[in-house]
Amino acid sequence: MKKKVLMWGMVIASVAIGLTACKIDMPQETLSSFETMIVDTTDIEIPVKFSANMKGQADVTIMPQVSGQLVQICVSEGQQVVKGQTLFVIDQRNAISDVDAAQANLSSVQSTVESANANIESALANLQSAQAKLQAAQASENSAKLEYESNKNLFDKKIVSNYMLENSLNNYKQAQATTSQARAAVTQAQAAVSQARASANQAHASVRQAQSSVNRSKVNLGLYTIKSPVSGIVGEIRVRAGDQVSPATQLTIVSGNQQMEAEFAVNESVLEAGVSEGYTQSDKAKNIANLPDVTFVMKNGTEYQHKGRITSVTGMVNATTGTLSCKATFPNPEGHLYSGIQGTVVLPFSEKNVMVIPQNAVVRLQDKSLVYKVKADSTATAVTVTTTDAGNGKDVIVTQGLKVGDRIVTVGANNLEEGQRVLFPAVAKKED
Repeated sequence: MKKKVLMWGMVIASVAIGLTACKIDMPQETLSSFETMIVDTTDIEIPVKFSANMKGQADVTIMPQVSGQLVQICVSEGQQVVKGQTLFVIDQRNAISDVDAAQANLSSVQSTVESANANIESALANLQSAQAKLQAAQASENSAKLEYESNKNLFDKKIVSNYMLENSLNNYKQAQATTSQARAAVTQAQAAVSQARASANQAHASVRQAQSSVNRSKVNLGLYTIKSPVSGIVGEIRVRAGDQVSPATQLTIVSGNQQMEAEFAVNESVLEAGVSEGYTQSDKAKNIANLPDVTFVMKNGTEYQHKGRITSVTGMVNATTGTLSCKATFPNPEGHLYSGIQGTVVLPFSEKNVMVIPQNAVVRLQDKSLVYKVKADSTATAVTVTTTDAGNGKDVIVTQGLKVGDRIVTVGANNLEEGQRVLFPAVAKKED
């Protein structure tokens, strides 16, 4: 056995010597360089993402303002409705009776006004008559007075008899009495006019009160027909026809979906960063207006086709969560967004003159981030770097540890060792 092994060894050795003597090249291992890049600065857009919950800008809970039996449901769940469209009808027979009674009372008091107005006209006519009689009585009194004074002068001159003087005096006194009676009649007629006008005013007040009762009864009747206060989508209908409802009953929710609001929370650190940049409360509206358009990405990764705008940032940090509540408004002309869906609001921020390198170039070692920099002798040395996420899933931004012009290993860095050679000159092909 040993002789056979020795013989095979001699054969192999002789073959090898023969190949060498014939100058046949043996395959040699080819050393290839690692992929590298030269660090430089560039501009990049970083997508900052926030978990968000979508709500209609005008989500309205529909509840009745009166109690009664629900007799009609005029819409269905998921139906698109417009502002003012009837949603529900509550039994309104009693309310209709109240309107009829109020109308009848109004007609009654309106007839009282007509009667009061007629009384005023009659009283005014009586007053005019009394005033005319007073004027006639005063004229008669003046005439009697003149006659008496004339007879008195003539009596003093013994031209007329005492009988004529006494007779003219009696006529004068009788005229005075008639004037007094006429004056009293005028006063009584004036009082009658005032009373008629007071009665008319009271009748008009009764009409206004009756008209108010009619208006209130009509408003109350309208409450039995429940209409949508906004245009939007009808949510779950929680009642059925025939149910007894009250102001405490939630009928449904109408989501005003023409404009949708994505509600999300911003970490307190963002606020602190803003303070460090010198932003103030008075700058808030201007800063919001200057923010770029935002994107809404649904949970399945679908990007909503319309861009939105950040429209609201609360002025108070939630003590429990340490966040600021924000809202971004999105148009919803096709109705693709619904209240309650969840997703992500993406806010793009531009960074200028930053060093961007591939994530594959960074080696994570415990709490350190290392990058292999290529030295002048083509060997690699590990340097510690500080990075932030570039937001695109493939790159990072280097804030410390590298400088422009450094060459780094971008592929295979995890397999490198300190001082290992990473660049090799190309091997020239030999001509046959």
